[in-house]
Amino acid sequence: MLVVLLALVLTGCSTSSGGTDAEPSPERAGEWWRPRPGLDWQWQLTGRLDTSVDVPVYDIDGFHHSKETVDALHRDGRKVVCYLSTGAWEDFRPDADDFPRSVIGRGNGWEGERWLDIRRTDVLEPLMAERLDMCRDKGFDAVEPDNMDGYRNRTGFPLTAGDQLRYNKLIARLAHERGMAVGLKNDLDQIPELVGDFDFAVNEQCAQYGECERLTPFVEADKAVFHAEYELPTARFCADSRRLGLSSLLKRYSLDAWRRTC
Repeated sequence: MLVVLLALVLTGCSTSSGGTDAEPSPERAGEWWRPRPGLDWQWQLTGRLDTSVDVPVYDIDGFHHSKETVDALHRDGRKVVCYLSTGAWEDFRPDADDFPRSVIGRGNGWEGERWLDIRRTDVLEPLMAERLDMCRDKGFDAVEPDNMDGYRNRTGFPLTAGDQLRYNKLIARLAHERGMAVGLKNDLDQIPELVGDFDFAVNEQCAQYGECERLTPFVEADKAVFHAEYELPTARFCADSRRLGLSSLLKRYSLDAWRRTC
């Protein structure tokens, strides 16, 4: 009996030691970037990238830019966010042919883009995992997954709020498993259910539609809200943005290098 107890003690010590020495996974350790409210940022998805903007955060297209570009931004002290569409199919992406026609729905209002059937996680999870692998391998610090509110649009599929919650949580988990922060894009109605899964928010036009107050759960959780307006002058939204703790920009719809900041 003494021998058995001794063996159990030694086994327990060995397991404990191994667990201490092993490298923790980023998901378990939570070792990803956590942007705080008030960070200035640049959002550029089109045109030749202007790396001269003196801000701590750049949000750029994940497919268009190389690891070398991300590394150069890091050397300049920037954190870099990988823009991806996770809720819509884009005919101009190199992996467009990997999506079966059965998951491609109506157009979402942008040329070459169509909503995806987010219920089909059996198809979409491996495809999105590959895209997130690309972001990780290029060294991005975070992901901006776009088109995350299909259930509120005419997608061609009978999507529900529950479908959207499950899919958005899946995308957040996939990003965290790869050691990257992840932002909730728009989807204001589901912020209360999702603020715990996402590390920051990205919003378009909350000031124009009188919705910016709905982003306060992120700020109250000490998480950044990166916000852009397109049609209002800065004088119409910057005071409220400062009061609410938002990181706000005026941009053109093309999301080229031009910007006006609060």
